[in-house]
Amino acid sequence: MTTVKIIKYSISFFIFFLIQVFILKDLVLFGYAFCFLYVFFMLSLPHEVPTIPLLLIGFFLGLLIDLFYDSLGIHAASTVLLAFFRNPWIKVIMPTGGYDDNVPPTILNMGLGWYLFYCLPLILLHHFLFFYIDTLGTQLYLPLVTRVLSSMAFTFLLGTIIQAIFYKKERGI
Repeated sequence: MTTVKIIKYSISFFIFFLIQVFILKDLVLFGYAFCFLYVFFMLSLPHEVPTIPLLLIGFFLGLLIDLFYDSLGIHAASTVLLAFFRNPWIKVIMPTGGYDDNVPPTILNMGLGWYLFYCLPLILLHHFLFFYIDTLGTQLYLPLVTRVLSSMAFTFLLGTIIQAIFYKKERGI
């Protein structure tokens, strides 16, 4: 990865962090749907990022968000789980021709069908762990499932809109 790409992703890291902490922290739809847009930063990193740096990026991103949410490591744990399963999931859904080098997996680069199959299970995994740790068995499963599914839909919808507006289509070499 080039220095320009590293700077681009570092700026993107801080933008997603700032949006999550200062804008989306208090945004809750109907008391159930929360938006964790920072998940899309983890999902939009290039395919070539190895697992260990991905785990470290996820840990620090989650820890920074935990500092502002006062959530005692819940974001860090769920983001590390997302980072752990991201690369194996990418290998499972790899097309027959492989991926282009240094092309981020966005909806514009990969297409809607592939992106849905890539993104939704990982967001579901992240949100399920987050809300399960958050409730720690104090609620019934129906409110837990309602929160997970509504937050997953809200996060995916907002993340897709952000990608459609601000991201551009990139081609590999």
